[in-house]
Amino acid sequence: MGYDAIGIGDDDLSLGKGFLIELSKRSPIPFLSSNVMDKNSGKILFQRFVLKEWNGLRIGIFSLLSQDVFLGPDDPRKKGLSFRDPLETARELVGELSLKVDLIILLSHQGYPKDVELTHKIPGIHLIVGAHSGVHLTEPPVFKDTIILQTSSKGMYGARLDLNLINNKVSFYNITTKRALEKNLNKLNLQLTSGKASNEERERWQRVKENTEKALRQLEGKNYFTNTFLPLNESFKDHPEIKKMVDEYKSKFPEKIEPSSYDRRGMDRPKF
Repeated sequence: MGYDAIGIGDDDLSLGKGFLIELSKRSPIPFLSSNVMDKNSGKILFQRFVLKEWNGLRIGIFSLLSQDVFLGPDDPRKKGLSFRDPLETARELVGELSLKVDLIILLSHQGYPKDVELTHKIPGIHLIVGAHSGVHLTEPPVFKDTIILQTSSKGMYGARLDLNLINNKVSFYNITTKRALEKNLNKLNLQLTSGKASNEERERWQRVKENTEKALRQLEGKNYFTNTFLPLNESFKDHPEIKKMVDEYKSKFPEKIEPSSYDRRGMDRPKF
């Protein structure tokens, strides 16, 4: 898939801080925890951010994990950890990254309401890839030039965001907005030329048409994005390239099966 960073969430800590640290040492993908600290040392648990560059576009990625997603103060997943305030951390990271990159991405594990709140309080984050709430945002909203992305939970869907850069201003609109305006404009033109409307209706439709045309003109020359969802179902297992990658991965980890009661009785082991 070409992952570039992992922003840790509450369930990633289910086997404890130590297990996740050891796992991160073996992973070729950097783990990020911009506001999660080791309680004993006071040091950041993983990397604060990563810097990437694609075709001359400089990108900074950081992460936030909210304490609110845990099951109270005694949640064992929080053992040995402390958390910096997400808003304070975001303000600090945006200030630092904005001097180094063109595009800032937040991997957020705060829940959708907190992500929306963040867009109103901390400007300068261009993309928030959210989690925990499991809100299925087929049409990602844009708040104050920040796009919020999130898909359904439990791996039901994969999603792809395409950013189309036309100018140097890192702000985007959803291409479906333009398509909806164009569709409405065509409908209004048909209504105005039908000859079946009263003068009052025609005047009202003409005003709506002028406002629609104005809205379309305002989108000219601006950057836009498209968002595509794919259901992750059983058919993916049969794709030859995916199957090849899965088989190559499995070959690195030979399965070890402990003898069962079936073996001891000389019977075949059931297959699942």
